[in-house]
Amino acid sequence: MIPSIRQAYNQQFTPARYADLLASLTVETGVTPAFRVAETPVFVPKALQEQLIAAGDAVIEVILRPDLTAITEAAIPKGQLVPKENHHAQFIIIDFAITRNEAGELAPQLIELQGFPSLFGFQELLARQYRRHTDVPDTYSTFGPGLDLQGYVELLRRCILGTHHPSNVILLEVMPQQQKTLIDFVCTEAMLGIPAVCVSDLIQEGKKLYYLRNGERVRVQRIYNRMISEDVAAHREQLGDIVNFQHELEVEWATHPNWYYRISKFLLPFIHGPFAPKAWFLHELPVLPQDLENYVLKPLFSFAGQGVIIDPTPADVEKIEDPENWILQQKVEYAAAIETPTGPAKCEIRLMYCWPDDAPAPILAQNLARLSKGKMIGVNYNRDLDWVGGSSCFFEP
Repeated sequence: MIPSIRQAYNQQFTPARYADLLASLTVETGVTPAFRVAETPVFVPKALQEQLIAAGDAVIEVILRPDLTAITEAAIPKGQLVPKENHHAQFIIIDFAITRNEAGELAPQLIELQGFPSLFGFQELLARQYRRHTDVPDTYSTFGPGLDLQGYVELLRRCILGTHHPSNVILLEVMPQQQKTLIDFVCTEAMLGIPAVCVSDLIQEGKKLYYLRNGERVRVQRIYNRMISEDVAAHREQLGDIVNFQHELEVEWATHPNWYYRISKFLLPFIHGPFAPKAWFLHELPVLPQDLENYVLKPLFSFAGQGVIIDPTPADVEKIEDPENWILQQKVEYAAAIETPTGPAKCEIRLMYCWPDDAPAPILAQNLARLSKGKMIGVNYNRDLDWVGGSSCFFEP
């Protein structure tokens, strides 16, 4: 996005350097990424960075509303309410499409948000390896304002560990060894000393939870939650009998499962501004827009882009039996903003916030970028193309 840096990067790029980058990720973690890593980081100019931060701040203002829990009660599906909800989500992620405004300038448009962690461990590793194997200016950084590596790790420690010893904190997931994000779990354990534990391996005694470490039972006092209930349901037979989290347990959450639903697509209709495409709950729309092709239908309770209808028709709407669980959002046109040797790529930027238990508001900590040359953005798409996939943003100082 910064022409001089982009041109120099493309000219100096070689397939061998890219191969070394990928190999270094595997060597450091023992895991080969199960998703495509892009050949390039994204270099974000100051003007776009300022817009992104301002847009993120505006979204955070909605999350800080004192009536947030009241307006999001309907966001939690029936049977999924978990007791002992804490005061806020320790992690918030906000996704922005990079577009061009009427003046032709790069501008962010809100796509998605979640009260749920992202790849906080892996993104630090990826940025470090981009810097090692490619041409990244020394003064550019992927961290949030005022943070360096030490400050970033300490922020994650406050959010994930809280006041507990690492041995009493686990990363909880559904069959973690089979997840595409396994490499992130390995990075997190290397950084903080917490193991990834499958939900089926938890041991419950009364209200207490335990897991086995080196053959010995260890008390679980805090859960770094990477478990999504839809994933649990999809693998119910393989998991067998598991803990019923709808029962009260003596454990802390980071982030509590209820926040996954409260801070989600459900909030999009409440967010307004030049960076926010119009969005409505489908059941609250008295009349469908005549230009329905300029909108996208999104199910509230899905993840990783599943179920999204990009080019909806009135017939698609009529088929929906639970319109209260869908939103209609104005379509966003991504800009072909990243010049690559094989044609321009579109870009989506995820701002990743940490919110320690003792902090008054979320803190921008890290980012993630996804490059695409197709209709869908995300590491599950464009597999047969190059210069696409997961990436990092380096911000102009």
